[in-house]
Amino acid sequence: MPVPLAYLLTWTTHGTWLHGDLRGSVDHTAEHQHGRPLIPHQPGRVEFERRAMASDPVVLDQAQRSLVEQTIRDHLAHRGWPLRALNVRTNHIHLVVSGSVPPERIMDQCKSWCTRRLREAGLAEPGTRLWTRHGSTRYLYTDESVYRATHYVLNEQGPEPSG
Repeated sequence: MPVPLAYLLTWTTHGTWLHGDLRGSVDHTAEHQHGRPLIPHQPGRVEFERRAMASDPVVLDQAQRSLVEQTIRDHLAHRGWPLRALNVRTNHIHLVVSGSVPPERIMDQCKSWCTRRLREAGLAEPGTRLWTRHGSTRYLYTDESVYRATHYVLNEQGPEPSG
């Protein structure tokens, strides 16, 4: 089995992209795995998911976004995982990174360290859930796929949020 050159990791902030969302969503059942069609818009499911949330949706402000970006950069450097691209948005994070560990481990560690640093800085309340469970982990096996993912992360996220 070939070894991936990098991973494209994406995760959202808590409550900002619910199952059944108009933009499409996936869950972790067999019929909704990578490469399969997205779950279509289901307003009833969105409302169910919204009512089940234990806390409000999290939208990162500029101070939070800056700290999240620096924390991810610092953690990847500490671990020796080469960063290829990073974009911290108000409601999600995209990261292209190389590493010899499973991408889920990289994502989990980044989320944990970001949560810790945000709380230490007083930018997140203790006990507040900041991130969705898991996220997207795409394996990038070719230089072309790494290039496309990096370009997407750096150049195709739309205008920079104001504020």
